[in-house]
Amino acid sequence: MIDISQHFEYIAGAYIVTCVLVGALVILVNRDYHTQEKRLAELEAKGVRRRSEEKKS
Repeated sequence: MIDISQHFEYIAGAYIVTCVLVGALVILVNRDYHTQEKRLAELEAKGVRRRSEEKKS
């Protein structure tokens, strides 16, 4: 059987780095989502409409 104590630091370090990177990506994507929602709300408040929106006659 493999003695895991020889490689514990490497395995734990890899998991820690991966968790930090994934957490950072989640935070960045969430921040960007809120920024885009704010920009969209500002544009809609100025009267800019989406091209996909149906025209009301």
